[in-house]
Amino acid sequence: MMTKNTHTPAPTPLGRIGIWSGELRFSDPAESREAAAELEELGFGTIWMPGGIGGDILDVVARTLNATSHITVATGIINIWKHEPAEVGAWWRALPDGHKSRVMLGLGVSHGPAIGADYQRPLAKMVAYLDALDAEGLPRERRCLAALAPKMLDLAAERTAGTHPYLVTPEHAAVARQHIGAAGFVAPEQGLILESDPDRARAIARDAVKMYLGFPNYVNNWRRLGFSEEDVTGPSERLLDALFAWGGIDRMVERVDRHFAAGADHVCVQVVQGAYDPDRGLAREAWQELANAFL
Repeated sequence: MMTKNTHTPAPTPLGRIGIWSGELRFSDPAESREAAAELEELGFGTIWMPGGIGGDILDVVARTLNATSHITVATGIINIWKHEPAEVGAWWRALPDGHKSRVMLGLGVSHGPAIGADYQRPLAKMVAYLDALDAEGLPRERRCLAALAPKMLDLAAERTAGTHPYLVTPEHAAVARQHIGAAGFVAPEQGLILESDPDRARAIARDAVKMYLGFPNYVNNWRRLGFSEEDVTGPSERLLDALFAWGGIDRMVERVDRHFAAGADHVCVQVVQGAYDPDRGLAREAWQELANAFL
């Protein structure tokens, strides 16, 4: 049963609904700029793009800021093992002042299997990274943490503007709110599958989640949320249906509303079509449909 939460979503620089999209990062730059401007025109509050593999994510954020005028541009996430604080700080200081107010840098510790032998004491690594960002002049209100577990949530509350958890259920928003408190924001990602056939929808969900089954941070979080070993190793239909909303738009609106009822301030929705495919292209028609439903 979902924990009842009395938190009233507060205005944030993120707006109420955002779009999370890997395709926006990796698509043709001209098309990506055009799509970002369209998302702004549709009324979404924030564009979230993944940065976990490292590379040119900061350049892509700057490009997206240049293509838009008021929407927030966020990372989900900057991998702190892939980008030195000095790099992030120099990038931040070089931004025009008008762009700085539209940036939200989501930071994350990634996962041991993805990083390898260097993955040691991730919480201490994040504390040191935030110390270094302080020294670089990057303010706490322009950063958040991809926090899942209690200690990282507490750090997000102490040192950043809030938390951006990925691959979570609405119940996690209640957990996050307890740690973040009233002042910080809770901004979960929610995967949406525009498919009404249960078998096809779950096949898409299974394809999308299979990579994450090998990442302990996600699996342990699902266990904390009450999922069994059978659920997290299957993955079971129960887990798939809890992580992804599929079916009609009304079911997707209901799922997002559950995040807000549990304590979220902002929900970024991701159109999920399976495992990431660089040739898939942008989900622009789906974004228009979602704008009609959510905005």
